[in-house]
Amino acid sequence: MIINKQWGKQMLSKFKKLISLVFATVLLTSISSTSFAIDKLHFVIGGGAGGGWDGTARGTGEALTKAGFLKSASFENMSGGGGGKALSFMINTKPTGTVLVQSTPLVLRSITRHKGYVSGSGVLSYKDVVPIAGVIGDYGAIAVAKNSPYKNFKDVVAAYKSNPKSVKMAGGSVRGSMDHLIGALAFQEAGADPNKVVYVPYDAGGKALAGLLSGETQILSTGLGEVMGARDQVRIIGITAPSRVADAPEVPTLKEQGFDVQFVNWRGFFGPPNMSSADKKKIAKMLGDVQKTPEWEAVRKRNAWVNIYNPDKKFVKFLKTQTKEMTALMKKLGVI
Repeated sequence: MIINKQWGKQMLSKFKKLISLVFATVLLTSISSTSFAIDKLHFVIGGGAGGGWDGTARGTGEALTKAGFLKSASFENMSGGGGGKALSFMINTKPTGTVLVQSTPLVLRSITRHKGYVSGSGVLSYKDVVPIAGVIGDYGAIAVAKNSPYKNFKDVVAAYKSNPKSVKMAGGSVRGSMDHLIGALAFQEAGADPNKVVYVPYDAGGKALAGLLSGETQILSTGLGEVMGARDQVRIIGITAPSRVADAPEVPTLKEQGFDVQFVNWRGFFGPPNMSSADKKKIAKMLGDVQKTPEWEAVRKRNAWVNIYNPDKKFVKFLKTQTKEMTALMKKLGVI
């Protein structure tokens, strides 16, 4: 009887060890066979830290890695020429495993014939790189420092009409950029001449915000996502959405204040001119699939972005249509 008990204990101990070994083997096999859509991806950002491009690239990389689509992501800020330096780098260097984050300014660049960095055709545009996919939309925003006497956009308009030079508008890129146009649209809707508004360009949103907080400028024209994380320092007095957004319900629209300005700035990714069709489609699919994950939703909500997924040919068609629309808008504003 004692022998049987000892034998039973020994068998039970061996069985437990066997189960543990099997479990460890299954776990190890599962970990080692984890399938990433892509191992590594390098994000080139055409502006400094704190800007919309920077936030979009890093937020996308964060979601892709946390959701298991991407093994590792790296980032490189390459400021200069309103995004032209980074664009030129992609065209001339043709780096592998690399994507460039861009937005509406890429379309504006070709319209305004910006020659800061030129390609063989003389003007850089989305046609010089490979459109992969548009991923998000970001509403425009007008913000002031927390201690500003301006409580809404009507106060800004009143101050401007009283003394135009008293209101300097900061933006994270050159004149004629998206930041400039958002503010210009708002002032034009208020009956002011948008070309007479003093616009102060900075290298990306972080420096533009610093200019506002230091008192160098009185208002900041930017993307909503760029100031969502700075609401302890600024007051957002108007956005270009048709109605208030769920992720920032306290922020008023310009429309509800009597200024019917509606605009959403897309952001997306482009590859070098030699990117293969297979790589383009693989990255485009990954960017679409990640939007269905909670990891992406956390990043999207944090920035109050709108999901706008336009892959491959749909993206190219969208860019062609926007070129026509933005040309008409810039003529209306007197920028071109």
